[in-house]
Amino acid sequence: MSAVRTIPGLSAIADAYDAFLVDQFGVLRDGRGPYPGAAETLVRVKEAGKRIIILSNSGKRSAENDRRLADLGFEPGSWDWFLTSGEVAWRLLKREGEAAGSGTRKCLLISRDGDLSPLTGLDFARTERGEEADVVLLAGSEGDFHPLGHYEDLLRPAARRGVPCLCTNPDKVMLTRTGHTFGAGRIAELYEELGGKVRWIGKPFPDIYDFALDLLGRPDPARVCAIGDSVEHDIAGAANAGLGSVLVTTGILERQSEEERRELFSAHGATPDFILPKFLW
Repeated sequence: MSAVRTIPGLSAIADAYDAFLVDQFGVLRDGRGPYPGAAETLVRVKEAGKRIIILSNSGKRSAENDRRLADLGFEPGSWDWFLTSGEVAWRLLKREGEAAGSGTRKCLLISRDGDLSPLTGLDFARTERGEEADVVLLAGSEGDFHPLGHYEDLLRPAARRGVPCLCTNPDKVMLTRTGHTFGAGRIAELYEELGGKVRWIGKPFPDIYDFALDLLGRPDPARVCAIGDSVEHDIAGAANAGLGSVLVTTGILERQSEEERRELFSAHGATPDFILPKFLW
């Protein structure tokens, strides 16, 4: 841990980077609302001439997340793009569907808050039965309302039939109004445990970083810094993409000790360049 520099705010490292990839949950906000000072910090980073992509393992499309962040009080224009794993998955499915030219398929969509946007504009018909699904799309979790056994019963028939599954939100833990619960990534693990195969899209996997760097015009990765609260997703993903990284100790790491963080660095083979107690300038 001594090799990792703790900084009081982003101003301490701003000159070293031209762009920042900022995680949403656990850095800017939790399930209750924005963290104090987070909205102002985004503005300060933008005023410093940096480009900002909010990079989120959300199964929802980018536009909906963009609107929600503004509704929560974040200033529109204080970030350049909002890129979600759901958006990346939608674009990949759109591209692959057009290339294959296949007809309408049935999709078992698991999302949050009744969100159907992962299928809008795609040649899929929604089904709620694993027995008749051609593909499973895991876009979100309602673990604060349903136990994991609910999803096991829903997914077992599809897994037994070898139906392919895409997980567009790899987070295994999510923050809600009532605390932590299992995320869509844990449901995807369950699908694998049931014998199914999962294609993972989002942090720490490469597709989302490829899309982000494309949006930035393919800069030198060493001049791009990822900021997040998850070693498994944000820090490991940044390391794999050759980016700098800052671990924020809010969110899922808020109650963990330094020793527990060191164990996470070892387990995931990724150590942040900097540690930031809170997302502040």
